[in-house]
Amino acid sequence: MFIEVCGAAREVTGSCYVVQAGNMRFLVDCGMHQGGDREEELNFAPFAFDPAEMSFLLLTHAHIDHSGLIPRLVNEGFKGPVYATAATCDLAEIMLLDSAHIQETEAEWRNRKARRAGRRMLEALYTQRDAERAVRRFKAIDYRVAKELGPGITAVFHDAGHILGSSFLEMRLSDNRETVKVLISGDVGQPNQPIIRDPEIIDQTDYLIMESTYGDRKHVHNGKPDDELAAIMEEAQRSGGNVIIPSFAVGRTQELLYYLRKVQNERDLDMPIYVDSPLASRATEVFRRHREVFDSESWRLVGQPGGIFDFPEIHYTTSPEESKALNEKRGVVIISASGMAEAGRIKHHLKHNLWRPEAHVVIVGFQAQHTLGRRLLEGDKRVRIFGEEIAVRAHIHEITGLSAHADQDQLLAWASHFKSPKLVILTHGELRAALTLQKLMEDRLHFPVVVAEKNEIFDLDGGAV
Repeated sequence: MFIEVCGAAREVTGSCYVVQAGNMRFLVDCGMHQGGDREEELNFAPFAFDPAEMSFLLLTHAHIDHSGLIPRLVNEGFKGPVYATAATCDLAEIMLLDSAHIQETEAEWRNRKARRAGRRMLEALYTQRDAERAVRRFKAIDYRVAKELGPGITAVFHDAGHILGSSFLEMRLSDNRETVKVLISGDVGQPNQPIIRDPEIIDQTDYLIMESTYGDRKHVHNGKPDDELAAIMEEAQRSGGNVIIPSFAVGRTQELLYYLRKVQNERDLDMPIYVDSPLASRATEVFRRHREVFDSESWRLVGQPGGIFDFPEIHYTTSPEESKALNEKRGVVIISASGMAEAGRIKHHLKHNLWRPEAHVVIVGFQAQHTLGRRLLEGDKRVRIFGEEIAVRAHIHEITGLSAHADQDQLLAWASHFKSPKLVILTHGELRAALTLQKLMEDRLHFPVVVAEKNEIFDLDGGAV
């Protein structure tokens, strides 16, 4: 029995694992690499395995860095089912279809430039048809239900408290010699997030494969997220500036709406709020359908007029014309994808607002290296958007309390419940974050911990191969 770490090793995106137990091989996650040009090129690299040989895939959650290469996997021969929670199945459908549209649009744009330059044509990473074929393979499994997936292979999804439907995987793997328990964390959520429940606690596993995104830092809370948002909005209202929020369409946008509803109800503010992301609008509809995984506070709010997502100040834009019309507005809040400001409508809004000293840009999630969001956080005074150099005069804010990821202390607290695992394998984190968390887990929890390298294979009888 073994596990091979095929992605998100010493980097944050591209989550993918190959697991073998007995004669069966299967995947956990098959995510896209996100960031700059180098990460984009990795999405076109050959898989480290033959997709046709994989019996099935277990998906921890719908974020593209965990699910985004499933259409390509299907296109290259994968014929098995994809198992996930019901909410993840619904979210992944809209996200993969949206991703396919982006792949086709970007390929068309690049090929127009290539034709003019006399270069060879490029194919899209995958197409809408590939995505449609992929989502037909999804099958829902409820939380905490043990599912036998093959001889000697049983899996259970537990609530990871990261986004709607997110999970970590508890697997029991057997061969003719022994049975081992393996837990893959997916992304561990930050406790006390609105709408969704806290991460579940598990105390027994032989092998823990754990994310380390925030392994080297703690969320800095300058106050409650709603108070921080309110202070920014009040300043913008006084100066007549816009508040621009790059936001992940799934999870973060809905959480923002939760807090903005609270701000509008409790403060003397009159700022229209625009969700300028068709994907976020569709994702919000999925949230409306899956109240069964809400926490108790959100259950109370959904029964009130307007619920969480339809209060009077909120507007959902759909067409490109509606999006462009926002360029003429002042004194508004615009929430738009993508969350790292690397693609989508948010780039247009940043282009039209970054140079304005009265504008405010609010960063509310993790920003990978080389992304536009990361450069803004690091204080770059000039950035390039759509080939044009833009001066950064807007106020740049970061609200870390809105992160869907557990921070260093929260990761350690979650892991501390495990009783003497044989080995902890850290993935899904930049090298510094993973190494920092490794040392803390060794010193404080006395666990044996390694930081996985890409394509490293771990023999479940003990040790790295």
